Amino acid sequence: MADRTYRLGTVPAYLALLRGQARSQASYRTSFVIDVVGNVGATLFDVLTVLVLFGVTRQLGGFDRTEAMVMVGISAAAFATADLAVGNIERVRQYVRTGLLDAVLVRPLGALPQLLLMDLPLRKTSRALVGLGVLVTALALADVSWTPGRVVLAVLAPLAGVVFFGSIFVATATLSFWWIDSGEVGAAFTYGGRDFTTYPMTVYSGWFRAVFAYGLGFGFVAYYPALALLGRADPLGLPAWVGWIAPGVALLAAAGAATAWRVGVRHYRSTGS
Repeated sequence: MADRTYRLGTVPAYLALLRGQARSQASYRTSFVIDVVGNVGATLFDVLTVLVLFGVTRQLGGFDRTEAMVMVGISAAAFATADLAVGNIERVRQYVRTGLLDAVLVRPLGALPQLLLMDLPLRKTSRALVGLGVLVTALALADVSWTPGRVVLAVLAPLAGVVFFGSIFVATATLSFWWIDSGEVGAAFTYGGRDFTTYPMTVYSGWFRAVFAYGLGFGFVAYYPALALLGRADPLGLPAWVGWIAPGVALLAAAGAATAWRVGVRHYRSTGS
């Protein structure tokens, strides 16, 4: 009971951090608006890249433009939202190098929530909204036979993607506790994973598809949920129910990321050691 009361008591502190970030970022309104508008391009570029490919071909990996855009929409909405909420955890390597992490760890608050709220990039809100808009538009244009189950999946799939990408951000950030210059390695899984999920999985082959799609779970972010929504059989041969397990895969990823973070924090010995 006391532990629950303590956790509830920390909520105002986290809200204060969030309000402070919002006020500081919005204090220079013109700059903030420019940043918000500029961030739209980051998500639109991913969408336009796929559309350009359909300018020279009618199908991509066995999927037409509308079907592929459902995958793009799920991926874009999930990644942009995860990048908004969790992406700044990549800065942990700078905090380790400068010693700022030491100050975070001695405060009576959770280290991970503090780090996420210390530099929350509110300007990236526009990217998340654009990603959601792409998904809604793609589902409206696609030939989806709507059922109650598919309505639930249309809501849960991008949310599961947010949890999955957020877990990848956190898990790769923990490498900084052992290897401070691990940024490029982490980016290969975060931004590389985003690029992987933007396209139908059938365009990949061999060990690369096996590792990223099944070993690391990226195939369950957009590809398999899109198949379930579209009512399409998997050209790679997996059963239809696989498209419905994205939330379970996301929870497994979150559990793995939480474990990696706890191990990393225990391993950390501060810059003075």
